[in-house]
Amino acid sequence: MRTVLNEIGPQFERTSGYKLNVTHGIAGTLADRIIDGESFDVFIGPPVQGRLIQNNKVIADTRTAIARSGIGVEMRAGAHKPDISSVEAFKRTLLNAKSIGYLKQEGTSGAYLHGLFERLGIADTIKSKVTRPETDIVSELVAKGEIELGMVVITQIMTTPGVELVGPIPQELQSYVRWSGGVSASSATPDVAKALISLLRSPIALPVLKAQGMEPGPVTAAAQQFSAIYVLRRPIFSDMKTIIRQ
Repeated sequence: MRTVLNEIGPQFERTSGYKLNVTHGIAGTLADRIIDGESFDVFIGPPVQGRLIQNNKVIADTRTAIARSGIGVEMRAGAHKPDISSVEAFKRTLLNAKSIGYLKQEGTSGAYLHGLFERLGIADTIKSKVTRPETDIVSELVAKGEIELGMVVITQIMTTPGVELVGPIPQELQSYVRWSGGVSASSATPDVAKALISLLRSPIALPVLKAQGMEPGPVTAAAQQFSAIYVLRRPIFSDMKTIIRQ
């Protein structure tokens, strides 16, 4: 989502008169920082927003689905792409890989994959060649050639230089990371924050989302409420926190 804002953020800044100050990272870590008192105007990220709502950090009825992205397999650019078209082919590729990388932290695609490999009965077999970074650097390690095969959300693969998408994991095994937006309960500019969420759901954002391996989120009551808001002003959080400044 950071790269989406990189593309459409300047337009928001021009039309609203507010400057976006974006902090990005793993959603759970950012949520912890917000709960500990870090200020923000908008949180955009995977579903840790329940915690933020429970802690009175995000206004409940502003939570709005923005986009989702499935998990994909990546390799270094130019490398031979293995077959992952079926569950058995996917398992065979993992067993044959020299090294494998996926995230460690709970609430990420890596947490899902770890459980998946246990269900597939291959977790112990591949354990010795698995690297699980604490931070979101799997694609960077693949691009450097330090990991042969990485598994992260497809949008991460599509927006990282030096790696190529082998394909999504088989549909029977697929899981989606979903991004939603929510407005800070303490934001001084809630209408501006709503305007940013509205922009991320607008026809302007749609081709950018798709080009970066994401699908638009479903229409919800909050989304319909925000659809009428477009031009406004001010920092912001997303797997990102964003703060809007004039």
